[in-house]
Amino acid sequence: MRLVCISDTHGDHEGLKLPPGDVLIHAGDFTAHGTRDNVQSFMRWIGSQGFKHVLCIAGNHDTYLEQEPETCLEFAREAGVILLNDSGYEIDGRQFWGSPITPRFCDWAFMRDPGEDIEAHWDLIPDTTDVLITHGPPFGIMDAVERPTGGFEKTGCPSLLEKVQKLTPTVHLFGHIHEGRGREDLSGTTYLNISTMNKHYRIVHEPVIFDLS
Repeated sequence: MRLVCISDTHGDHEGLKLPPGDVLIHAGDFTAHGTRDNVQSFMRWIGSQGFKHVLCIAGNHDTYLEQEPETCLEFAREAGVILLNDSGYEIDGRQFWGSPITPRFCDWAFMRDPGEDIEAHWDLIPDTTDVLITHGPPFGIMDAVERPTGGFEKTGCPSLLEKVQKLTPTVHLFGHIHEGRGREDLSGTTYLNISTMNKHYRIVHEPVIFDLS
């Protein structure tokens, strides 16, 4: 099963060239604090890309999805897109789970405080998950952000790291930290930061391909 993975396109998705595959996955931030029309237009675009299955989650920039979840879910259904929001989907016996939640930074969409607030979302992830899709990274794994005063800060979620290490899914897909794009293989799980934009909010990266055997 070939997964074609993108994230953090921020409204510039129409310029992407997607390779063929079985499942197209977008790990959030497909708008830039977009409007109702932006969300509907994106769903129509991603649903028309010729993939048998299309899975998508929201990100912290996708404010309309948090404000009007039922409307956005209907847009997705009309376009043939599976919009995951702390929910799962099975494809050929493989279990996919998606969550838009990230640790709080300012007051953007789908953000939660540390501790019980955010852990309530991670507790929903089933033990049987093969492919985990979250918008943000786990702590210490491709999560470093360069600060204006110098140096880097790890911004991933510690409790998400703990959960993933316990579950050991085959692959954990995320974005959010544009400059963290890359791959790490740790303790039986492949971690992929699939951000499509760089830290200057320009699309410079090709979609990530992962073959799920």
